[in-house]
Amino acid sequence: MPERRSRKDAARNRKAVLEAADTLFARCESPEDVTMAAVAAAAGVGKGTLFRAFGDRAGLLRALYEARLEPIREAVETGPPPLGPTTPPRDRVPALLDAVLCFKLDNRRLALALEETGSSSPYRAEHYERWHSLLRAVLEQIPGRTDSDFTAHALLAATRADLVEHLTGEEHVPRERMRAQLADFVTGVLASGPPQGRTAEE
Repeated sequence: MPERRSRKDAARNRKAVLEAADTLFARCESPEDVTMAAVAAAAGVGKGTLFRAFGDRAGLLRALYEARLEPIREAVETGPPPLGPTTPPRDRVPALLDAVLCFKLDNRRLALALEETGSSSPYRAEHYERWHSLLRAVLEQIPGRTDSDFTAHALLAATRADLVEHLTGEEHVPRERMRAQLADFVTGVLASGPPQGRTAEE
């Protein structure tokens, strides 16, 4: 009985922490404002509980990011077009990148905090590697493409959280205009082939 109660308490605490962090990120002016102490206080738990459950601030950020991302992951893995696996690759690539952009627009502070925290290289972060691997695999299904690995990196660079924050916060680019600009960029990349005079072997 005590063990079952302990598991239920841990699950309840985890849910409270994620909800508190979610609220704080939605309200904050800067990602740095959301500290472990602030989350613990908002959730009504001790800092020790927070560190035991998530390890550190980066672990908490990853857990919250994954919780918010779950509907998109399900759509990508098993859903219908345009995100699901049965979508033709030329249609799926822009849809995936639009989903990434919209997610970061809806979760600006969290995405910015996550990309600024943790690994010495953002390209080693689990969430980045997952998106890159998916895009690369879809790009490899497009006949004539020989640069899927680099192209996936280049396309994801257009959705970096710091760029989204700059365009939204400083340049005041409207959401739908940003989505249209990204769609045009992706279309141009997919329409381009190897530079003239070069072959796939080069």
